[in-house]
Order: sequence, then structure tokens, then C-alpha cells
Amino acid sequence: MAGGWSRDGAVQEQIDASVADAVKQARNRLPKGESATHCDECEKEIPQARREAVPGVRLCVTCQSEADEAEQSSASYNRRGSKDSQLR
Repeated sequence: MAGGWSRDGAVQEQIDASVADAVKQARNRLPKGESATHCDECEKEIPQARREAVPGVRLCVTCQSEADEAEQSSASYNRRGSKDSQLR
């Protein structure tokens, strides 16, 4: 059932588009190529097991955790300004 000016299914389409965008962004952030032997940030050696587990890895676990925390804190709002964010 649509409400206001939207057609049936419009809200679900918006939610699906938001999810698809998030998946695309996550896939683009995945490392590619050959793994580095030393961290790009602190220059500590990256263990062989990590290089094999995550192909294309560029950061050690500590630096990657810090980068993930910084990214998480800056991505706490819906940049699309979409209608689904107004429904909450």
C-alpha cells in the first residue's frame, strides 16, 4: 500500500537500492592484488597467515582495526537522504 505521492513498492525499492549501494561499496573496499609484506602505515611485518587469508592486504591487524573504527564513525548517517531514513 503506497502512501502520499509514492507508488506501491517504492519504499522497498529505495531500501533495496540502499542495500545494493552498501554491498557495492564494501566490495570496492576489498583489497586486490598482491599482499604487502610490511604495513603501509606502521611498517611492521604482516604475518604470512594474514597475507594468505586476505589477498591484497596492505595493513597490519592493528592499523586495519584503527582504519575500520575511523570509517565506522564517519559513516553513521544516511548520505542518500532517502525516504527510508525518514521512516525510522
